[in-house]
Amino acid sequence: MTASKHSEMQLTRRLFGQVRPYWPHLFVIFMLNLAATPLALLTPVPIKIAVDSVIQSQPLPDILESLIPEFARSTPIRLLLLAALLQVTLVLLTQLQEIVTTYLQTRTGETMTLQFRAKAFRHAQLLSLLFHDTRGTTDSIYRIQYDTPSIQYVTVYGIIPFVTAVVSLLGTLYVTFRINWQLALVAVAVAPILFLLSRAYGNRIRPKWSELKRVESSAYNILQEVLTSLRVVKAFGREVDEEERFVDQSSKGVRAHTRIALYEGGYGLLINLTTTVGAAVVLFIGVQSVLCGALTLGELLMVIAYLAQLYTPMRTMSRTIGTLQASFASAERTFELLDELPDVPTASHARPLVRAAGTVEFRDVTFSYDAGNPVLRDINFFVPTGVKVGIAGKTGAGKTTLTNLLMRFYDPTEGQILLDGIDLKEYKVADLRNQFALVLQEPVLFSTSILDNIKYALPSASNEAAIEAAKAANAHEFIAKLPDGYDTLVGERGMRLSGGERQRISLARAFLKDAPILILDEPTSSVDTKTEALIMHAMERLMSGRTTFMIAHRLSTLENCDIRLDLDLGRLTHTSVDALEAAT
Repeated sequence: MTASKHSEMQLTRRLFGQVRPYWPHLFVIFMLNLAATPLALLTPVPIKIAVDSVIQSQPLPDILESLIPEFARSTPIRLLLLAALLQVTLVLLTQLQEIVTTYLQTRTGETMTLQFRAKAFRHAQLLSLLFHDTRGTTDSIYRIQYDTPSIQYVTVYGIIPFVTAVVSLLGTLYVTFRINWQLALVAVAVAPILFLLSRAYGNRIRPKWSELKRVESSAYNILQEVLTSLRVVKAFGREVDEEERFVDQSSKGVRAHTRIALYEGGYGLLINLTTTVGAAVVLFIGVQSVLCGALTLGELLMVIAYLAQLYTPMRTMSRTIGTLQASFASAERTFELLDELPDVPTASHARPLVRAAGTVEFRDVTFSYDAGNPVLRDINFFVPTGVKVGIAGKTGAGKTTLTNLLMRFYDPTEGQILLDGIDLKEYKVADLRNQFALVLQEPVLFSTSILDNIKYALPSASNEAAIEAAKAANAHEFIAKLPDGYDTLVGERGMRLSGGERQRISLARAFLKDAPILILDEPTSSVDTKTEALIMHAMERLMSGRTTFMIAHRLSTLENCDIRLDLDLGRLTHTSVDALEAAT
C-alpha cells in the first residue's frame, strides 16, 4: 500500500490554486451556505412561542417582544397564528436557500471539473510517447475522467460545508450558552472525542482509497484492452478467459470497496454513539432543571432543538474529514499526472519554423527506451532536400524508432538530429511536427466522416481542397460510390472501410497537409497487389519535391528511393547512395 506523498493541506492549497478564477462563485456559494445558519437558529423559536407564551401564558422574551407588533401578541390565538406563519416562512426560505445553493454548487462544480479535466487532458497529450508506452494510456484516461472531479468534491462539497459547519456550530453554541451555559458545556464536551476519531479515521482510510483507485484503474485497463482488440479475442475464442480476467481484477475492487464500507460504517457508529451519549446527558440534566424550576419547558425544548443543530455541524465536520479522503486520493493521482514533465519539452528560447527546406542529418545518434539497452546505436547519415530515403531492416531493427526520433516523439539518448542544419531541440515542438506528413502501416482514422478525417491534417482547408487531395490519393472514386459520399461515417478506427480504403484516406490527409517532409511507414504491407499499385502511384505524386523517408520490408517497394539505409539490431549496416547524385 503506497503512502500518501502530500498532506491534506498541500492538496487543498493546490486545488484552490486551480480554482482561482472561480473564487467569486465559491464566495457566493459560501454565503448561501452560511445563510442556512440563521434560518436554522430561528427554527425552534415558533415552538418556544407556542409552548411558553401560548400554552403556558408566559411573557415573551424581551428580544421577541421588541420585534413582534402589539396587535400580533394581543391575544393567544394571534400569537399562535404568528408562530405558525413564522414556521411556514422559515421552511419556505430554507427550501429556497437549498434550491439556489444546489444549482450554483452543481453549475460551478461541474465547470471547475471540466476545466481541471481539460488541463489534465492537455498535459497528457504533451507527455512523450515513452511515458504512455511505459505507463499505459488507460491509467491516464482513468485519472483524467474519474479523478479530476475531486476538485469540486474538495472545494464545493468539502471545504465550504466544513467552514459553514464551523460557523453554524459557533452560532448554535452562542445561542445555547445564552439559554443555559451548563447544558451547552455538557453538549460541547463531545467535540474533542469527535476530532480525535476524525483524525484517526482519516489517516487510515486515505491509503485504502488510493489502493481502490489503483485497482479500479487496472480493471478499466482490461476492459479497454479487450474491447479495442475484440476481433483478436473472438478469433481465438478467448471471451470467457477475458471475462474471468476482468471479473478477477474487479473482485479486488469489490473487496476494497467492502473494506472501506466497513471502516465508514464503524466510523459512523462511533460518531453517532458519541453524539447520542452527549444528547442523553443533556436530556437528563435538562429534565432535572425543569423539575426544579431552573428551566422552563419551552427553554428545554429549545435547548434540545438547538442540540440537534449543534450536533449536526459536528457530524458534518467529522464526516467531511473522513469523506474528503477519497477526494484527496483522487486529487493526488491527478496532480501526479500533472507533475510529470514532458520528455521532449519546448525550450524557452525555441525558434519558430514556418516551412523547412527538408535537409536532415543524424550525428552519432544513440537511443534507448531504458538505460543499458540501446535500440539505435551510433547512427550517422545526411539527407539533402527533396531526396527519397528508403529504410530497410528486419522487424525490431529500429526503423520506426528512427523516424519517431526525427519527428521528436522521443529525444536521442546521445547525439544530435539536425533539420536544415539546426538541432531539432532548437525548434518549437509544434512547429517542428508541422513539417511532417505521416502515413502509417495501420492508418489511424477517427469515428467521424471521411471528409473530417481528410481535413484532420488541416482543419482550415476547404471541402474542395480536401476532395482534390482525395483525387490525388486515388481515393475519390471509391468515396464517390459510397451512399453518403464524403459524409460517410467510417466507424470506430475506420473499420467500416477496407484496409486499402483507409490507407488511401490517410494518403489524402498527407496530400492536404502539404508538408515538406514525408514519412511512409510500410504503407503497402497489408494491401493486395491491385490496391498497392494504386497506393504506390499516389505516393509517387506525394513524394515529388519532398524529403521522404519510406520504411518497407519488401525491397521492391524501395526501388525508386535515392538513398537506402539498412538497419540491423539498431546499427546502420549499409548506406546506398547510388542515385544520390542524380537526385541532387
